[in-house]
Amino acid sequence: MPPPGPVQEKIAMPGVKNVVAVASGKGGVGKSTVATNLALALHMLGRRVGLLDADIYGPSIPIMMGVSEVFDPNTTQFPLDRYGIKLMSMGFVVKPETAMIWRGPMVHKYITAFLTQINWGELDYLVIDLPPGTGDAQLTLTQTAPLSGAVIVTTPQEVSLIDARKGLEMFNQVRVPVIGIVENMSYFVSGDGKRHEIFGHGGGKKLAQETGVPFLGEIPMDPDIVKCGDSGDPIVHKLPDSPIAKTYLSLATLVSEQVTKSSNAAAELPTLQL
Repeated sequence: MPPPGPVQEKIAMPGVKNVVAVASGKGGVGKSTVATNLALALHMLGRRVGLLDADIYGPSIPIMMGVSEVFDPNTTQFPLDRYGIKLMSMGFVVKPETAMIWRGPMVHKYITAFLTQINWGELDYLVIDLPPGTGDAQLTLTQTAPLSGAVIVTTPQEVSLIDARKGLEMFNQVRVPVIGIVENMSYFVSGDGKRHEIFGHGGGKKLAQETGVPFLGEIPMDPDIVKCGDSGDPIVHKLPDSPIAKTYLSLATLVSEQVTKSSNAAAELPTLQL
Protein backbone atom coordinates (compact mmCIF):
# COMPACT_ATOMS: atom_id res chain seq x y z
CA MET A 1 0.00 0.00 0.00
CA PRO A 2 1.44 3.44 -0.90
CA PRO A 3 2.00 5.93 1.88
CA PRO A 4 -0.66 8.58 2.58
CA GLY A 5 -0.49 11.65 0.39
CA PRO A 6 0.98 14.89 1.67
CA VAL A 7 -1.15 17.09 3.90
CA GLN A 8 -2.11 20.20 1.95
CA GLU A 9 -3.39 23.48 3.30
CA LYS A 10 -7.17 23.54 3.36
CA ILE A 11 -9.18 26.50 2.15
CA ALA A 12 -11.10 28.50 4.76
CA MET A 13 -14.89 28.28 4.92
CA PRO A 14 -15.49 30.17 8.17
CA GLY A 15 -19.30 30.05 8.14
CA VAL A 16 -19.52 26.33 7.40
CA LYS A 17 -19.26 24.05 10.42
CA ASN A 18 -19.09 20.69 8.67
CA VAL A 19 -18.37 19.65 5.08
CA VAL A 20 -19.49 16.13 4.16
CA ALA A 21 -18.62 14.52 0.83
CA VAL A 22 -20.90 11.86 -0.64
CA ALA A 23 -18.83 9.62 -2.89
CA SER A 24 -18.86 6.39 -4.84
CA GLY A 25 -16.25 4.42 -6.70
CA LYS A 26 -18.47 4.01 -9.77
CA GLY A 27 -21.49 5.60 -11.38
CA GLY A 28 -25.02 4.27 -11.30
CA VAL A 29 -25.24 3.52 -7.58
CA GLY A 30 -27.60 6.40 -6.73
CA LYS A 31 -25.00 8.64 -5.13
CA SER A 32 -26.68 11.91 -6.17
CA THR A 33 -30.03 10.64 -4.91
CA VAL A 34 -28.44 9.80 -1.57
CA ALA A 35 -26.66 13.16 -1.36
CA THR A 36 -29.84 15.11 -2.16
CA ASN A 37 -32.07 13.26 0.27
CA LEU A 38 -29.39 13.26 2.97
CA ALA A 39 -29.18 17.07 2.68
CA LEU A 40 -32.96 17.38 2.94
CA ALA A 41 -33.06 14.96 5.88
CA LEU A 42 -30.42 16.99 7.74
CA HIS A 43 -32.57 20.06 7.07
CA MET A 44 -35.60 18.25 8.49
CA LEU A 45 -33.56 17.63 11.63
CA GLY A 46 -33.26 21.40 12.01
CA ARG A 47 -29.82 21.90 10.50
CA ARG A 48 -28.80 24.69 8.13
CA VAL A 49 -27.71 22.86 4.98
CA GLY A 50 -26.08 23.54 1.64
CA LEU A 51 -25.73 21.13 -1.28
CA LEU A 52 -22.86 21.49 -3.74
CA ASP A 53 -22.98 19.53 -6.98
CA ALA A 54 -19.31 18.85 -7.76
CA ASP A 55 -20.00 16.74 -10.84
CA ILE A 56 -18.84 19.19 -13.51
CA TYR A 57 -19.36 16.79 -16.41
CA GLY A 58 -22.76 15.38 -15.46
CA PRO A 59 -24.56 17.49 -12.84
CA SER A 60 -27.71 15.85 -11.46
CA ILE A 61 -28.76 18.20 -8.68
CA PRO A 62 -30.65 20.69 -10.93
CA ILE A 63 -33.06 17.95 -12.07
CA MET A 64 -33.44 16.38 -8.64
CA MET A 65 -34.10 19.71 -6.94
CA GLY A 66 -36.43 21.00 -9.67
CA VAL A 67 -34.29 23.86 -10.98
CA SER A 68 -34.61 23.83 -14.76
CA GLU A 69 -33.45 27.37 -15.51
CA VAL A 70 -29.97 28.34 -16.67
CA PHE A 71 -28.83 31.54 -14.94
CA ASP A 72 -26.51 34.37 -15.88
CA PRO A 73 -23.64 34.14 -13.36
CA ASN A 74 -22.99 37.88 -13.77
CA THR A 75 -26.45 38.85 -12.53
CA THR A 76 -27.48 35.91 -10.33
CA GLN A 77 -26.62 35.70 -6.66
CA PHE A 78 -25.56 32.16 -5.85
CA PRO A 79 -26.21 29.88 -4.07
CA LEU A 80 -29.84 29.35 -5.01
CA ASP A 81 -32.40 28.33 -2.38
CA ARG A 82 -34.73 25.39 -2.86
CA TYR A 83 -36.74 23.59 -0.18
CA GLY A 84 -34.67 25.43 2.43
CA ILE A 85 -31.39 24.10 1.01
CA LYS A 86 -28.68 26.34 -0.46
CA LEU A 87 -27.64 24.99 -3.87
CA MET A 88 -24.81 25.36 -6.37
CA SER A 89 -24.19 23.36 -9.54
CA MET A 90 -22.51 23.77 -12.91
CA GLY A 91 -25.94 22.89 -14.28
CA PHE A 92 -27.20 26.30 -13.15
CA VAL A 93 -24.88 28.16 -15.53
CA VAL A 94 -24.45 25.76 -18.49
CA LYS A 95 -27.19 24.34 -20.70
CA PRO A 96 -27.88 20.61 -20.11
CA GLU A 97 -26.92 19.65 -23.67
CA THR A 98 -23.50 21.34 -23.42
CA ALA A 99 -20.60 18.89 -23.29
CA MET A 100 -18.01 20.00 -20.72
CA ILE A 101 -14.81 19.00 -22.53
CA TRP A 102 -12.40 20.17 -19.84
CA ARG A 103 -9.12 18.92 -18.53
CA GLY A 104 -8.17 18.73 -14.87
CA PRO A 105 -7.01 22.35 -14.35
CA MET A 106 -10.38 23.75 -15.44
CA VAL A 107 -12.23 21.33 -13.20
CA HIS A 108 -9.98 22.36 -10.32
CA LYS A 109 -10.63 26.04 -11.07
CA TYR A 110 -14.41 25.80 -11.02
CA ILE A 111 -14.70 23.53 -8.01
CA THR A 112 -12.41 25.83 -6.04
CA ALA A 113 -14.54 28.78 -7.16
CA PHE A 114 -17.70 27.03 -5.97
CA LEU A 115 -16.12 26.58 -2.56
CA THR A 116 -14.49 29.96 -2.13
CA GLN A 117 -16.41 32.48 -4.25
CA ILE A 118 -19.94 31.40 -3.40
CA ASN A 119 -21.33 33.05 -0.27
CA TRP A 120 -22.61 29.98 1.57
CA GLY A 121 -23.33 31.96 4.71
CA GLU A 122 -23.79 30.14 8.00
CA LEU A 123 -24.24 26.40 7.52
CA ASP A 124 -24.21 23.44 9.86
CA TYR A 125 -23.56 21.12 6.92
CA LEU A 126 -22.38 21.55 3.36
CA VAL A 127 -23.07 18.27 1.57
CA ILE A 128 -20.94 17.79 -1.54
CA ASP A 129 -22.12 15.41 -4.25
CA LEU A 130 -18.86 14.14 -5.73
CA PRO A 131 -18.64 12.72 -9.24
CA PRO A 132 -17.99 8.96 -9.39
CA GLY A 133 -14.43 7.68 -9.38
CA THR A 134 -11.14 8.97 -8.02
CA GLY A 135 -10.13 11.61 -10.56
CA ASP A 136 -9.38 15.34 -10.66
CA ALA A 137 -12.58 16.61 -9.07
CA GLN A 138 -12.29 14.19 -6.16
CA LEU A 139 -8.63 15.01 -5.56
CA THR A 140 -9.30 18.76 -5.72
CA LEU A 141 -12.00 18.50 -3.09
CA THR A 142 -10.35 16.00 -0.79
CA GLN A 143 -7.05 17.86 -0.76
CA THR A 144 -8.34 21.43 -0.49
CA ALA A 145 -11.82 21.43 1.06
CA PRO A 146 -12.03 21.26 4.87
CA LEU A 147 -13.86 17.94 4.80
CA SER A 148 -15.31 16.63 8.05
CA GLY A 149 -15.66 13.22 6.45
CA ALA A 150 -17.04 11.18 3.57
CA VAL A 151 -20.04 8.95 3.09
CA ILE A 152 -19.41 6.09 0.64
CA VAL A 153 -22.40 4.87 -1.39
CA THR A 154 -22.39 1.39 -2.86
CA THR A 155 -24.83 -1.21 -4.12
CA PRO A 156 -24.66 -4.81 -2.91
CA GLN A 157 -23.05 -6.47 -5.93
CA GLU A 158 -19.34 -7.20 -6.05
CA VAL A 159 -18.51 -4.93 -9.01
CA SER A 160 -19.76 -1.94 -7.01
CA LEU A 161 -17.99 -3.01 -3.83
CA ILE A 162 -14.62 -3.24 -5.60
CA ASP A 163 -14.90 0.38 -6.70
CA ALA A 164 -16.25 1.51 -3.33
CA ARG A 165 -13.14 0.05 -1.75
CA LYS A 166 -11.02 2.19 -4.08
CA GLY A 167 -12.94 5.26 -2.94
CA LEU A 168 -12.27 4.34 0.67
CA GLU A 169 -8.58 4.00 -0.05
CA MET A 170 -8.49 7.42 -1.70
CA PHE A 171 -9.94 9.08 1.39
CA ASN A 172 -7.52 7.18 3.61
CA GLN A 173 -4.56 8.39 1.56
CA VAL A 174 -5.60 12.04 1.76
CA ARG A 175 -6.40 11.67 5.48
CA VAL A 176 -10.13 12.33 5.26
CA PRO A 177 -12.16 10.26 7.74
CA VAL A 178 -14.82 7.98 6.29
CA ILE A 179 -18.08 8.57 8.15
CA GLY A 180 -19.49 5.29 6.93
CA ILE A 181 -20.90 3.18 4.12
CA VAL A 182 -24.46 3.23 2.78
CA GLU A 183 -25.83 0.28 0.82
CA ASN A 184 -28.22 1.77 -1.74
CA MET A 185 -30.72 -0.27 -3.83
CA SER A 186 -30.35 -2.85 -1.10
CA TYR A 187 -33.60 -4.69 -1.74
CA PHE A 188 -37.08 -4.29 -3.20
CA VAL A 189 -40.39 -4.98 -1.48
CA SER A 190 -43.11 -6.03 -3.94
CA GLY A 191 -46.81 -5.33 -3.57
CA ASP A 192 -47.38 -8.63 -1.77
CA GLY A 193 -44.86 -7.63 0.90
CA LYS A 194 -42.19 -10.06 -0.30
CA ARG A 195 -38.60 -8.86 -0.14
CA HIS A 196 -36.46 -9.29 -3.27
CA GLU A 197 -32.67 -8.90 -3.12
CA ILE A 198 -32.16 -8.09 -6.79
CA PHE A 199 -28.46 -7.19 -6.59
CA GLY A 200 -27.61 -9.53 -3.74
CA HIS A 201 -27.49 -8.31 -0.18
CA GLY A 202 -25.14 -7.49 2.64
CA GLY A 203 -22.16 -6.39 0.58
CA GLY A 204 -22.07 -2.90 2.05
CA LYS A 205 -22.15 -4.18 5.62
CA LYS A 206 -19.44 -6.72 4.84
CA LEU A 207 -17.23 -4.02 3.31
CA ALA A 208 -17.74 -1.83 6.38
CA GLN A 209 -16.71 -4.69 8.67
CA GLU A 210 -13.65 -5.51 6.57
CA THR A 211 -12.46 -1.90 6.46
CA GLY A 212 -13.36 -0.97 10.03
CA VAL A 213 -15.73 1.88 9.20
CA PRO A 214 -19.34 2.33 10.38
CA PHE A 215 -22.19 0.84 8.39
CA LEU A 216 -24.84 3.54 8.05
CA GLY A 217 -27.68 1.40 6.77
CA GLU A 218 -29.61 0.04 3.81
CA ILE A 219 -31.77 2.08 1.44
CA PRO A 220 -34.23 -0.07 -0.51
CA MET A 221 -35.27 0.34 -4.12
CA ASP A 222 -38.59 2.13 -4.47
CA PRO A 223 -40.30 3.55 -7.58
CA ASP A 224 -41.29 6.64 -5.60
CA ILE A 225 -37.61 7.57 -5.19
CA VAL A 226 -37.22 7.74 -8.97
CA LYS A 227 -40.54 9.49 -9.55
CA CYS A 228 -39.84 12.14 -6.94
CA GLY A 229 -36.28 12.75 -8.12
CA ASP A 230 -37.29 13.02 -11.77
CA SER A 231 -40.10 15.44 -10.88
CA GLY A 232 -37.70 17.72 -9.00
CA ASP A 233 -39.19 17.08 -5.57
CA PRO A 234 -37.05 14.49 -3.71
CA ILE A 235 -38.85 11.88 -1.66
CA VAL A 236 -37.70 13.22 1.72
CA HIS A 237 -39.40 16.54 0.92
CA LYS A 238 -42.41 15.29 -1.08
CA LEU A 239 -43.27 12.25 1.06
CA PRO A 240 -41.75 13.06 4.48
CA ASP A 241 -43.83 10.42 6.29
CA SER A 242 -42.92 7.58 3.91
CA PRO A 243 -40.76 4.66 5.08
CA ILE A 244 -38.00 5.77 2.67
CA ALA A 245 -37.97 9.30 4.11
CA LYS A 246 -37.71 7.85 7.61
CA THR A 247 -34.78 5.73 6.45
CA TYR A 248 -33.04 8.89 5.25
CA LEU A 249 -33.79 10.63 8.55
CA SER A 250 -32.09 7.74 10.34
CA LEU A 251 -29.15 8.07 7.96
CA ALA A 252 -28.92 11.81 8.63
CA THR A 253 -28.99 11.20 12.37
CA LEU A 254 -26.16 8.65 12.11
CA VAL A 255 -24.09 10.96 9.89
CA SER A 256 -24.57 13.82 12.35
CA GLU A 257 -23.55 11.60 15.27
CA GLN A 258 -20.45 10.32 13.48
CA VAL A 259 -19.35 13.83 12.47
CA THR A 260 -19.78 15.04 16.05
CA LYS A 261 -17.85 12.05 17.38
CA SER A 262 -15.03 12.66 14.89
CA SER A 263 -14.89 16.37 15.73
CA ASN A 264 -14.75 15.65 19.45
CA ALA A 265 -11.98 13.10 18.96
CA ALA A 266 -9.95 15.61 16.94
CA ALA A 267 -10.46 18.30 19.58
CA GLU A 268 -9.14 15.95 22.28
CA LEU A 269 -5.85 15.30 20.49
CA PRO A 270 -2.91 16.77 22.42
CA THR A 271 -1.15 19.80 20.98
CA LEU A 272 2.47 19.07 20.16
CA GLN A 273 5.02 21.45 21.59
CA LEU A 274 7.73 21.89 18.97
